[in-house]
Amino acid sequence: MIKVGLTGGIGSGKTTVAKLFAKKGIPIYLADTRAKYLMTYDRTLKSQIIDAFGKGVYHKNGRLNRKALAEIIFNDKSKLAIINSLVHPAIASDGKAWFAKQTSPYAIKEAALMIESGNHQDLDVLIVVTADEEERIARVMKRDDAQLKDVMARIKNQLSDAERLPHADYVIDNNHRNMLQEQVDALHTELLAM
Repeated sequence: MIKVGLTGGIGSGKTTVAKLFAKKGIPIYLADTRAKYLMTYDRTLKSQIIDAFGKGVYHKNGRLNRKALAEIIFNDKSKLAIINSLVHPAIASDGKAWFAKQTSPYAIKEAALMIESGNHQDLDVLIVVTADEEERIARVMKRDDAQLKDVMARIKNQLSDAERLPHADYVIDNNHRNMLQEQVDALHTELLAM
């Protein structure tokens, strides 16, 4: 089975692309969704996060307080490095276990910080989704009901497309949504032929 990575900057449309592959019956590991789960339910990881950032990053019901954590980490690169050093290894381990259970010709792990974390090195193929920064900003502001400064802080903490593209085996251009399905169809056919 071919292990495929799917990455791109915030608002590039990674999740939209992942959903198009899922409609073709391809298993998708959504690293961001899984990270939120692990940060709440993995006792070791949760304990490490509380030790690093305090109990205030969790609600009284035990769930992660994403807004409180985001306010800490997206305004302080050293704090962002700490959370990444805790979460990325947990996601890498969880993702490997997930891939081991798959039986399809290929499976996809979707993650925003795949290259930054080094997790792309454990995969066979890397797909990078690109979109113009203005389009990405507009998407995230609308999707998350976020302020421009908050979106820019998140973008600033990710690689640029120019830094991501040298790692890509395939690129999906998500500036023209009407072409997205065709790009996924072509790539699906190519991955099945590997």
